[in-house]
Amino acid sequence: MSSVYHINKGVGMPVVFRGLKGQYIWWLALGLGLLLVVFALLYIAGASVAVCMVLVLVLGGLLFRTVYRLSHHYGEHGMMKKLAHKATPKWIRCNQIFEA
Repeated sequence: MSSVYHINKGVGMPVVFRGLKGQYIWWLALGLGLLLVVFALLYIAGASVAVCMVLVLVLGGLLFRTVYRLSHHYGEHGMMKKLAHKATPKWIRCNQIFEA
């Protein structure tokens, strides 16, 4: 009997879902969950369904546009690199005197 081995050609590739790369998939999922909570809170508070739907659709459109724009602009790890670069100090001072 001969064995058949399947090669997974996607090993090491970034996670991509409909054009979103890496961390932006989670950001979009979190934003959609928050929009669901906003809709529920507005509906419970007594706002009309039409107002709730219009507000959530507008905010959802802005969410999708923003997340896709960030994903295409910064790539898979670019946003994290930019935030890390802002957190690093510009100057490092050493106040100790070293004696030989």
